Amino acid sequence: MKILALDSTALVASVALCEDETLLGEITLNNGNTHSETLLPTVEFLLARFSLTADDIDLFAVSSGPGSFTGVRIGAATVKGLAFGVNKPCIGVSTLEALAYNLLSHDGLVCPVMNARRKQVYTALFRTENGTFTRLMPDSAIAIAELDAKLSEYDAPIRLVGDGYDITRELLTKETVPVPHRLRNQSAYSVAQVAKSIYTKSPDTLFTDVSLAPTYLRLSQAERERAERMQKDTGI
Repeated sequence: MKILALDSTALVASVALCEDETLLGEITLNNGNTHSETLLPTVEFLLARFSLTADDIDLFAVSSGPGSFTGVRIGAATVKGLAFGVNKPCIGVSTLEALAYNLLSHDGLVCPVMNARRKQVYTALFRTENGTFTRLMPDSAIAIAELDAKLSEYDAPIRLVGDGYDITRELLTKETVPVPHRLRNQSAYSVAQVAKSIYTKSPDTLFTDVSLAPTYLRLSQAERERAERMQKDTGI
């Protein structure tokens, strides 16, 4: 099964082409929030290198959030458009779950953290063991201090992964195990493998562009400011 996967939920954008578990090619761009300009050309470049078109892809996958509101929307819209155009299935996977997959070969606790500003993170918690992982905490948007309290309940090594790595590690009292920089960023290969697992475990589910929806976990800054203005105006 050929899988084309994208991740544009953070500053790093990633596009991967897989044949089941085999990585055929992956391109990672760490050039800031220019995903609207670079994502689709990167997809076209990667497909062309293997003399493929979108019609040759069996499954499209995307990291559907949480993350940058703009980045999440760009990735989801790109995959939905590609899948719709060739009538192929597409799946959105948790950004945090895909990040945890980066450390699948490291047994222990994996805590994905994405910088949500204001000393908050998008986060979750997984236990990895013998090449599999178990979710211990749902995707959440919480203060780093609250995450620290939750992690202190576990008497096991913690590995952080994601673009919130530095700021979270700096503010935690819970000791963490260092993670190489190359494993901290989003990887479209991880997105592809999480999507493949979902797809193979649910053969009767219709994964379409209509069913794929972004996950934000909280209101955007513009929505928060609008709500605050309305609250001030109404006095409620």
